Amino acid sequence: MSLDASPDRDADATRAGIAARFERLPLSRWHVTVRIVIGVVTFFEAFDQLLIAYAMPELRQEWSLSTAESTLVLTIGSVGMLIGALFSGRMADRIGRVKVIALCIGASGIVSLALAASPGPTPFTALRFVQGLAIGGEVPVAATFISEITRSHGRGRFVLLYELVFPAGLTLGALCAAWVVPALGWRWMYALAALPGLLCLLVRRTVPESPRWLADRGRLREAAATMDLIETKVAAATGRPLPPLPSDTPSAPDAAAPAPGPSATPAERAATGLRGLFTGRYRRRTLVVGTLWFTGYFVNYGITSWLPTIYGTRFGLNLTDALLYSTVTSVAGLLGCLLAALTVDRIGRRRIFALFLGGAAAVLLVLAALGAGTPVQVLVWTSLAAVCFFGSNICLYLYTPELYPTRMRALGCSVGGALNRIGVILGPLLVGAVYAGSTGLTGVFVMLGAVALAGAAVAATLAEETTDRPLEEVSP
Repeated sequence: MSLDASPDRDADATRAGIAARFERLPLSRWHVTVRIVIGVVTFFEAFDQLLIAYAMPELRQEWSLSTAESTLVLTIGSVGMLIGALFSGRMADRIGRVKVIALCIGASGIVSLALAASPGPTPFTALRFVQGLAIGGEVPVAATFISEITRSHGRGRFVLLYELVFPAGLTLGALCAAWVVPALGWRWMYALAALPGLLCLLVRRTVPESPRWLADRGRLREAAATMDLIETKVAAATGRPLPPLPSDTPSAPDAAAPAPGPSATPAERAATGLRGLFTGRYRRRTLVVGTLWFTGYFVNYGITSWLPTIYGTRFGLNLTDALLYSTVTSVAGLLGCLLAALTVDRIGRRRIFALFLGGAAAVLLVLAALGAGTPVQVLVWTSLAAVCFFGSNICLYLYTPELYPTRMRALGCSVGGALNRIGVILGPLLVGAVYAGSTGLTGVFVMLGAVALAGAAVAATLAEETTDRPLEEVSP
């Protein structure tokens, strides 16, 4: 070791070396295996999240819930998700990504079982809040982890193909609920949703901790050993030696660490915690991505949470048909997510947000102009809108981790997830208020179209492009 070496310099060199080692890793069966394991966890969290919308018609009848009580039951889980998202980010930046993911999925499974046995609306509402803590905690941390084990080239496609499991979980939940709830009742759906809690054991046994996080926490030996293990598994999966590291890459503590990023200020390089999210370049990023989280999910849940009820109360559809119509919209949203995954590396993050949110705004405003007079009309136009806002929203799970450095990446994702929850809470609340008012369904779609248009404008004018850029370059 050179005479002027220091612990800080060792850490900088190790972090830079790990970043370079990830950049040379070809996508392999190891990446896919980890993506599947974490993806299955996220899949069932999404499955759990949507069940309340499909159980609500039966819950209202069984427990004689008023509109206000129904709204509370619908939104209390989102309040839990908001709080869970904020706390999980801090926890994941302190104790590790994988530990938090496993804890959240285990807790969610236990609560799902308790929900299935709930005797009335009060304990059911309380349990929905607790389940929200777990779901809100897992999703942003999982997105952080997947981003940290992926190289920059093709990161958008790889991460979003993982993120497809979330809308797929929403879709499967819708399909299952459309059959199980009318046939067996809502309790069976929550009993089925409890089984995946056992996946917490699989995560702890098969998924290594993020080497980027280990190095950032000063656990340099463990970070290097974990990176060695990953490289060994990738080489075995590909059946050939790994590409050599660039000659100027730091690979030992004696090597000089590269500059943290172009024109980074000392304050930006030292930024950490909640205050760090509003320091230097991160301030604008936090405000932009927070706006996109809020507007996208305000529109998403403003529509999807109320569709089964609207089909029943406005158009007189029976429960089975109302759930079936709503499921078609969810399936359309899944197609929008696939479209985004296949195009995000070609056209870029910023254009995805601007085009997809702009498209959702246009479709919803057309539906408002048409008057939303028939259930088929609502079905067709809301499904087209779902292609757009689902596609935009899934990209946020890719884009947000790219905007922050490892030391506050999970926290940044969690703050985005919290603003997501604010949109999820306010969307159904305001849709319910407007729907009950004088403008009715037409006013609902005007409001949702305007919110989507605001998000598109922010993306087009203020969002920063991150496509194919290493994480350490984007976020020093």
